[in-house]
Amino acid sequence: MSLTLATVNVNGLRAAARKGMADWLAKTAADVITLQEVRAPDELLAGLVGEGWTIVGQASELKGRNGVAIAARTSLAGIDLEGVRRGLPGLTEPTHTGRWLEADLEDPFGDGTPLTVISCYMHSGNTEKPQTMTDKYAFLDVMMARLAALRADGRHVVLTGDLNIAHANNDIKNWKGNLKSAGFLPEERAYLDRLLVEGDWVDVHRRLSGDVPGPYTWWSQRGKAFDNDSGWRIDYQLTDPALAERAASAQVDRAPSYDTRWSDHAPLVISYT
Repeated sequence: MSLTLATVNVNGLRAAARKGMADWLAKTAADVITLQEVRAPDELLAGLVGEGWTIVGQASELKGRNGVAIAARTSLAGIDLEGVRRGLPGLTEPTHTGRWLEADLEDPFGDGTPLTVISCYMHSGNTEKPQTMTDKYAFLDVMMARLAALRADGRHVVLTGDLNIAHANNDIKNWKGNLKSAGFLPEERAYLDRLLVEGDWVDVHRRLSGDVPGPYTWWSQRGKAFDNDSGWRIDYQLTDPALAERAASAQVDRAPSYDTRWSDHAPLVISYT
């Protein structure tokens, strides 16, 4: 049995729908899609993907902000609707809502091992606004503990989404010019160091792509960033080692041109066999 998982920050579902997201949905081979910055009710997503999908989401308490969702084809073993968990334990402030969603697949690979899929939209942070960085580090601290707890019972776990952190120099085109920018600060990158080394998580996209620049998943809307492929790799699928061994292929569904983009991010699609 195999599972193809896509993750994408849609930068507002209504805008993405107007710009052609439905065309990508019609073509994708993904069995499960995790979405970030949805900023719309689950019903709108259900209407966009059409029949044959189970939709779960967590909206933000801040109007017009954040929002995460997971869509799974109903032909799968299925998302256990009783196993959907919204938000990180203890983070109840409105700024932390619409950023974390967990859903369980009962036995997607037929080996008796359940899989927890997480859609995460990390705080972006802003070094000129200290409170935003405080919020980001608070979220990261709780996230680390939650991930360890999920792994403790032997299930497969995949953390997907826009983590708003480029881990290494080859994850950002202009790394020298962003050493003091939010998203590439040493303190932020250290969290990914801890996950990938001490926590024994695997950056599946990097493993499959090798030690190369990118492939990037986000490009600024300003200037010629997209045309020049001056991007950031900030969208991830991080898994337990056993699930990582099942990863067979990865691709970034980058739009062919600037004017055909339906988000400033591109979907990251990974197949597990």
